[in-house]
Amino acid sequence: MAKTIAIVNQKGGVGKTTTAINLSTCVAERGKKVLLIDIDPQGNATSGLSVSNVGDKSVYDVLIAEATMQSVIKPTMVKNLYICPSNINLAGAEVELVPLAAREHRLKMAINNLEQKFDYIFIDCPPSLGLITLNAFAAANSVLVPIQCEYYALEGLGQLINTIKLVQQGLNPELEIEGVVLTMYDSRTKLSSQVAEEVKKYFTNKVFDTVIPRNIRLSEAPSHGLPITVYDPLSKGARTYKKLAKELIKNNS
Repeated sequence: MAKTIAIVNQKGGVGKTTTAINLSTCVAERGKKVLLIDIDPQGNATSGLSVSNVGDKSVYDVLIAEATMQSVIKPTMVKNLYICPSNINLAGAEVELVPLAAREHRLKMAINNLEQKFDYIFIDCPPSLGLITLNAFAAANSVLVPIQCEYYALEGLGQLINTIKLVQQGLNPELEIEGVVLTMYDSRTKLSSQVAEEVKKYFTNKVFDTVIPRNIRLSEAPSHGLPITVYDPLSKGARTYKKLAKELIKNNS
């Protein structure tokens, strides 16, 4: 039975897609069968794994046209890792979903028959809390929140937590917080350690021990369409995401 994890933060630029690509890659490299679903209209998780999203079916067809997830999934360069790609068509999906039946549950219905085929399903969400993200919350077992170690890190988190609580009350009572991942940590600055302390106070035992550093190789990898373990397997970023994957799997064993 797959564990489905939505990777979400309505703030942009927090390392959400970087985490989606590299965590799913590192979990797959540990021998788990993994599906990454890209539901961000920008499609950065798709391009970050060098998967074409031009002319083919995408997650848009799954949500709006009721295409099967099996007909859309593509293999990636990483063994055991598959992706349901996104493309710009998804940009209009928020409006198109409104009149549809079971509009918050369309992603859940699409992955229901896949849960025996994968060990983990990760969902890379858009930086908003609209209908597309609600589909991810309704489909997921848990939510993973990347938070950058910068000045406005905790801004908007109250809104995210309130949304999760509302989803728990109505759409998905089983939804849990998988954990918080601190990203863009710079050990040279006092600010990073102060933000880390604040996040740990706010989320107590829900913060992962593994902290993702600010790392130039991590920033470069997406422009080459490669996960960090392929782009520079010896980099600090690669080592840290491998450690995060190990921690996640251990937490779920």
